[in-house]
Amino acid sequence: MDIGALSIALSQSKLAQSVGIKMLSIAKGQAEQQGQQLAEMIGKSLDPNIGQNLDIRA
Repeated sequence: MDIGALSIALSQSKLAQSVGIKMLSIAKGQAEQQGQQLAEMIGKSLDPNIGQNLDIRA
């Protein structure tokens, strides 16, 4: 393999790696955002009065 072809192959490999890292970064950001939204939805859906009183009469 000559120097030019090796240089092109290395450059393409670096580009593919950079694109992969960027895509993982985007996916991580979206997953974090969805997790925060899910936690907010769960927090809003719960009734704050549930569990406040315990009826133990027989």
